Amino acid sequence: MGSKWALIRPFFLILLLHSVAIYLFTRGFLLTRTELSAYSRCSDLSHSPCSALHNSSSHDDRRCWTKPAVDRLVIIILDALRFDFLAPSSFFAEAKPWMDKLRVLQKLASGEGSSARIFKAIADPPTTSMQRLKGLTTGGLPTFIDVGNSFGAPAIVEDNLICQLNKNGKRVLMMGDDTWLQLFPDHFNKSYPYPSFDVKDLDTVDNGVMEHLLPSLYKDDWDVLIAHFLGVDHAGHIFGVDSTPMIQKLEQYNSILEKVVDVLKSQSGPGGPHENTFLVVMGDHGQTLNGDHGGGTPEEVETSLFAMSLRSPPASISSILELNSCKLDLDGEKICIGTIQQLDFAATVAALLGIPTPFGSIGHVNPELYALSASTWDGQKMGTNNCKSWSNLEAWMQNYANTLCINCWQVKRYIDLYSATSVIGLPSEDLHHVAELYAQAQTSSSNTKKSTCLSENGISNETQDSSASVLQLQIDAYSNFLENVAKLARSAWTEFDLILMAIGICFMLVSLSIHLFAIGRVNIVCGSFYAVSGICAYPFSLFTAFLLVVIRAASFLSNSYILMEGRVANFLLATTGILNLRYSVRNGKFSKDEFVFLLINIIIRFGIGFGMSKQTVGSTSLNAQYLNILGIYEGHPLWMMLLEILPVIMLSLLAIFLYKCTLGISCWGYLKYLLIMGSSFSYMLISVHWVSESKLIAMSTVIQDIGRNLAPRIVFAVGLGLLVSSLLSRILGLKDRDLNPIASLTISTVSMLSSWSPTILILLGRQGPFVGLICIIGAWCIVRAEKEQQIKSKSGTLGGFAISPVHVTQWNLLAVCLFFYTGHWCTFDGLRYSAAFIGFDHFNIIRQGILLAIDTFGVSHIVPILSLPFLVMLHPQNSEENKAKGIIFVKLTQVFLIYGLITSVTTMFAIICVTIHRRHLMVWGLFAPKYVFEAMGLLLTDVVICLASLYYY
Repeated sequence: MGSKWALIRPFFLILLLHSVAIYLFTRGFLLTRTELSAYSRCSDLSHSPCSALHNSSSHDDRRCWTKPAVDRLVIIILDALRFDFLAPSSFFAEAKPWMDKLRVLQKLASGEGSSARIFKAIADPPTTSMQRLKGLTTGGLPTFIDVGNSFGAPAIVEDNLICQLNKNGKRVLMMGDDTWLQLFPDHFNKSYPYPSFDVKDLDTVDNGVMEHLLPSLYKDDWDVLIAHFLGVDHAGHIFGVDSTPMIQKLEQYNSILEKVVDVLKSQSGPGGPHENTFLVVMGDHGQTLNGDHGGGTPEEVETSLFAMSLRSPPASISSILELNSCKLDLDGEKICIGTIQQLDFAATVAALLGIPTPFGSIGHVNPELYALSASTWDGQKMGTNNCKSWSNLEAWMQNYANTLCINCWQVKRYIDLYSATSVIGLPSEDLHHVAELYAQAQTSSSNTKKSTCLSENGISNETQDSSASVLQLQIDAYSNFLENVAKLARSAWTEFDLILMAIGICFMLVSLSIHLFAIGRVNIVCGSFYAVSGICAYPFSLFTAFLLVVIRAASFLSNSYILMEGRVANFLLATTGILNLRYSVRNGKFSKDEFVFLLINIIIRFGIGFGMSKQTVGSTSLNAQYLNILGIYEGHPLWMMLLEILPVIMLSLLAIFLYKCTLGISCWGYLKYLLIMGSSFSYMLISVHWVSESKLIAMSTVIQDIGRNLAPRIVFAVGLGLLVSSLLSRILGLKDRDLNPIASLTISTVSMLSSWSPTILILLGRQGPFVGLICIIGAWCIVRAEKEQQIKSKSGTLGGFAISPVHVTQWNLLAVCLFFYTGHWCTFDGLRYSAAFIGFDHFNIIRQGILLAIDTFGVSHIVPILSLPFLVMLHPQNSEENKAKGIIFVKLTQVFLIYGLITSVTTMFAIICVTIHRRHLMVWGLFAPKYVFEAMGLLLTDVVICLASLYYY
């Protein structure tokens, strides 16, 4: 057990078991719904119960499933368009700076009568752009695993709106976000794609769209035009919603839309190219105030949709629209806002264009959006079989009921085929309920046709007057069926392979058993150097550590505690500090280290609460909340000065600390000076990078470009160079290792942390030095507490544990707190995407992926694990240990195993919790992201421990 490889082997075995367990569980849990290969065709309608309605209506050579209601469709997508970007500020309790910027659409909604309307569009989470585009075009519910494809969207193979347009002779023109071309590579007649993942670029995509949009409106080589702007989404990611760039983007969009509307109106006269054009301006999802999206909060799922018909429908449309959400806009004009589910978009657009609904659509043809088209009111003056003459409203209701009949038939046949062909299908009792609702709707349809013809024989005038109410009952029956199907799909859409999930859990349990066995073996070796053996000498320390880990892990059972996980970890960390302080006081000695540790906890608590780095994402992030407490507010000269100077001062303190630590090491002199020079140079470049982004100092464009792009790249290169030098020095020094293994371990640890620190600091932004100092002070307090406890211990071992499990647990909790303190959280909108573009303007998936991973896990996984040797090297040594060179590495193995076990237990609980809550309403919005982050964190922990053991031993 004392040899190097005997110590290292358990780490690799545990990594292997964890990899297999997570792979199997993920395969069973994150399955996508079965994508059927069936496609809708025009001829399919002849097999439906709605075919009689189809044949009895007026004949039209262009008719497929429904009569085309619009000739041309213009879809303008403003990515991440929040609802309050478009809705008038009068609809909200408080007016915000970003409201009322899209005035042209507000004026159209209030001044165009019944031909224009604003809708609140509700998206289904997760709210990443690729998933939303997939949902909009297929009419289905993309599942959670599609998030992983957000940076490389695969082509959609199931039936979709773009495919139906292509198959039915509609010419589609696309411009903007290149995600469309990834999803639909061969479906556009003409396209102008632009790269979408450079979040620092607010203008390239938008300028490209503007270059082609207005000229294309004058051409007749398209039937459907899709223009996808990205500026608002990128402005949100970089600067947040409440920022000048965001307001400028919205004002720019207002100007663009004004020009678009002018062109459309100027050519909408009789015989004009836009006589029967339908305009839709919409968002694919919303965004939080910090510019994030991907989750299921109201800010993220609530977006906007504006629709306008260039032909005005009759006044009867007012009875179709729900007028319960009407207020006065800024001009004192009445404006009404409707509601639409994004799930309904594909079915509604298909009905307006007269093409088949995508086979997998479960959406509902929205009555308000459908009624805006004047053509849905045309040619319907005679009822079914010419039974009677109807009013405009009655005729439209019959037309809409016929459309819903086709809509319901399509959804029913999809649900039937899905249940028959998928692995698990939908619950039988729910399918039976849905079938009953469909049968009731069809029965209601037959009764409606009979009722509308009774007046022909003069049986009852009252029956004739009640035609509208009878038709409304029919519409309600169809709508009830569609709403229940959508509800069923949302609650039980994803298939779970419980067998694979169970096997994955079993592998996790096996890995935990091996983990405990390896710790026991190491404890025996440690115990042989001391007077006491066994693990019962100090049961309180072991019990406390166990209780802390279990409490945190068990909190994953609650979605509320997952949301507050940072505060939970901080509470537990503070609890350990209070216990240690109480222990010191009881022994008659007040420990200032424990007092400082509690003070650090208070700072972390405020940082987590205020979201320190999320006020402004990126390298300029520094929360003003702390300064506001002192009465210093944004815009104050002192505030601006502190914002620029404090990070540089803190960075200088870090540099001084590193210099003193490195200078005090006597061995490996050449590496010592290389570390000092490399780190100091990197810190200087970080300061230059921050100065180049300063608003207080005017600099030329060339200098700004050097500071913003070249300086970070040099920092990354220097960090990589220091890392390679450390590895080479360690490899070359193995044969010449001196008689003091502690000194060797010290230089190895310091050099490793010095290599990583510049890259992590520049990615964290201006909060980086604060985080670094907090990390150092917190770790020092833990090490001091461990040292004091070991000195007071008569045996020198806590029941076989050379290092107290409580202090290793504190180390882990501090790492968790720093994850949340730096502005991260366990959802995909909690990733700081802008950090991946520090030093780079263009997107490269490998490069940006590495930088994003370092920013996300740097202070929570990489640094804490690489710095664990400090718990060992500052440990007091007795005479027996000094005689055994290998005991220091046995202790380090014990620390690595305990730390890994803590991470494994929390991940195990996350897996159990996500299994229990797999049907929970928040499973895809909260529990599944939490599982993904825990699983990735566990694998990263295992990998770093394996590499660290090879490097340090």
